[in-house]
Amino acid sequence: HTNTTHDIFSIHVTNLLHLYTLPFSVFGTPQPIVIALGDDVVLPCHLEPAQDAEGFTLKWTRPDLKPRFVHVWRAGVELQDKQHPQYQGRTALFTDELKHGNISLKLVKVKPADEGTYRCYIPALEQQSFVQVVVGAASSPVIKLVGFGKPSGSVVLECTSSGWYPEPEVSWMDSEGHLVSAGPPETVRGPDDLYTVSSRVTVDKRHGSTVTCRVHQDRTNQTREAHIQVPGKSFSCWFGCGHCINKWKWKSCN
Repeated sequence: HTNTTHDIFSIHVTNLLHLYTLPFSVFGTPQPIVIALGDDVVLPCHLEPAQDAEGFTLKWTRPDLKPRFVHVWRAGVELQDKQHPQYQGRTALFTDELKHGNISLKLVKVKPADEGTYRCYIPALEQQSFVQVVVGAASSPVIKLVGFGKPSGSVVLECTSSGWYPEPEVSWMDSEGHLVSAGPPETVRGPDDLYTVSSRVTVDKRHGSTVTCRVHQDRTNQTREAHIQVPGKSFSCWFGCGHCINKWKWKSCN
């Protein structure tokens, strides 16, 4: 009986040694994940070769936060007391997939503050991977007539767009796609961390043309545009066509 117990113990130890000496690696994704504000996102992380990860301690962290813990799993239990308050109630592992080595993390209702670099770490294996999250929000701009320029025969247009993240850039173009010189844009960051941008441009209306306001965010590769037709007629036409503002375009009046 003693020999049998000893043999079983020896086999168990041998299996554990074999497990910890296998060349396991943790993989995420090398490309940044761009996610729209308010959406849910899965941060990929998995063991290769596939191995049951349920018995491991699993740590998702963000090095720039204090406390840095986004999600901690230990001995089959989620340790919520170690979690950063920002993530409470918004993270989850795919517990049914842990046995296949899937330790990806689901994050719901993404906020601007969720942007950053996340670390997926298994202390027992001393293996880790990183996932970069970029949060984006965009909205369509609106153009309106705000005044008359100098010299006479020109109009001042204002383009406004709210609800952007990160901060976007604004540019104006003529009907041929050439950039139109404009004053410096105004940017306001609201309490929700979203940006509102506005820009004004003076346009010669004598010949009539289409002007485009383009709002662009390079990191998230988001672009929104609005167009307005500047008619080569009297100013009274602008006021007569005021109802066309909602379509971002004034049409010439007869």
